[in-house]
Amino acid sequence: MSVVFESEYQGRRHAAFERPGPGEPLTLYPVGEGQLREAVAGGGDLARAVADIRAAGGAVTVEPGDPQLRPLPPLLPTVSGDALLSGFMGTHKSKFGGESAPAGAPFVPPKWFFKGFGSWLRLPDETLTVPAEPVALIEEPEVLLVYVNDARGEPRYAGYTFGNDLCDIGLHRQDPGYNPYCKLCDTAVSPWLFLGEPPATVTGRVTIERDGAVAWEGNFDCGADALYHPVRDMVDHLFTFPAVRRPGLVNYVLLGADQASFHDGFRIADGDRVTIDVKSHGVVLSNPIAYGTPPATP
Repeated sequence: MSVVFESEYQGRRHAAFERPGPGEPLTLYPVGEGQLREAVAGGGDLARAVADIRAAGGAVTVEPGDPQLRPLPPLLPTVSGDALLSGFMGTHKSKFGGESAPAGAPFVPPKWFFKGFGSWLRLPDETLTVPAEPVALIEEPEVLLVYVNDARGEPRYAGYTFGNDLCDIGLHRQDPGYNPYCKLCDTAVSPWLFLGEPPATVTGRVTIERDGAVAWEGNFDCGADALYHPVRDMVDHLFTFPAVRRPGLVNYVLLGADQASFHDGFRIADGDRVTIDVKSHGVVLSNPIAYGTPPATP
């Protein structure tokens, strides 16, 4: 699979285009802020832009764990308001008796939510902060699509990655009208952007550790084949709304999750570590959970 990984290294932005094996060094190439994003928005081939960056040279080799390496969410702009994080709810076939949407039937869009700005995304090993007194948290392993709007506001698909849409499902169940509050929990995202169509099959395993021991674990499937609606129908409907079509805007779109630890009777506690191992794609999101309100940030 072709991938793109952006980071800050030694004070400037770099990108990698190959995933090293465990313990192997990472090869980085210097890129301009927005260079890859603009390649997508311009309607060009991101893979071609990658080839041009490689040809320009200047590669550096970074050893695993280098403290100067700071990964970034895929194509993240430096200005917070230039990227939005949102997603769909109730998308899996398991919530529709295992059936897909009938072919030719009128499209009834799934519920949608706004979660925050792109800069609110958290990377693997970063703490996911939730409100001080959540009712009942749930981890949600999901496919996350990345789009960049061109100069006319037309969304250009860049690729996909994976996220943990952590939220307070207990609050939502008290009253669905509280769902905007429910979603105000940090979201983890992988820094690896996969260049290709949304994946049909995504499988993996969630492990939740408490005090260093496994407290809960279970499997998940969040690929397109597990969804009730075709991905294209959901996304096309979302992009009929002008608010998400502002020129230059990056949209991170979560496709929804199936049942998880909450449905098994488990309750995530302060200090737990949630690990989402996307085994089908070799991606791991592992984050500690913290109850409480962090200091305000711009």
